[in-house]
Order: sequence, then C-alpha cells, then structure tokens
Amino acid sequence: MPRKPDVPCRYPGCSRLIPAGERYCDEHRSKVNSDYEKYGRDKTAKRKYGRAWKRIRDRYAAEHPFCEMCYEKGVMAKTEQIHHKLPLSEGGTHDRSNLIALCKPCHSRIHAQRGDRWNRR
Repeated sequence: MPRKPDVPCRYPGCSRLIPAGERYCDEHRSKVNSDYEKYGRDKTAKRKYGRAWKRIRDRYAAEHPFCEMCYEKGVMAKTEQIHHKLPLSEGGTHDRSNLIALCKPCHSRIHAQRGDRWNRR
C-alpha cells in the first residue's frame, strides 16, 4: 500500500516537507514546544513537576511497561509517558490511583479530546 505524500511544515514561512501526520519539521518542533512552555502553559505547572515527580514517574513506568489503554485492546505498545487521569491543575495529585501509563499516540489522543494544548475547550 502506498504511503501518504509528505506535507509542508506548518510553521509560518517554512516549506520543508515532512511525513504526513506530523505538524512541524525537527527544527520548528522544538521551537514551538519551547514557545508553548514559555508562553502558553500555566506558570504554576512547572512547579508541580520536580525531582519527586520524576522518581514517581520512573517507578510507575518500570511497573507498567506497556500502554494501559493499548493493553486492554490486546496491543503491546511500550509505555512512553505517564498521564494524570485528573490533571494537577484541576486538583489531581501524583497518587498512583491518579496515574496511567500510555504510549505517545494514546496520550496525544487524550489531550486532543480534552482540548488542552490547542485550546479547543
């Protein structure tokens, strides 16, 4: 089956071609992410993710090596990110009952449905 044709990077003024399904080329992906961290993300969020969170996250990932959503469907996808079911900004905690191990596609799907990053609320 042929693959989808490459598409241009979505960064203004960039004409580099990237694989379909990607938003930005490698150069602009880091720029957009840093701009989001600097201007778009809640300033108090950075304070909630310190050294203690990294230890909790790493321990949880070691105990849950596969994406929990994919595993329910019978797919063995490697855990890439740990997600808070109830976000910290809405009163969630780092408690194990509030965490779920996810692969990148599942994690992105959850945030896209919530409208967190692209402000679709």
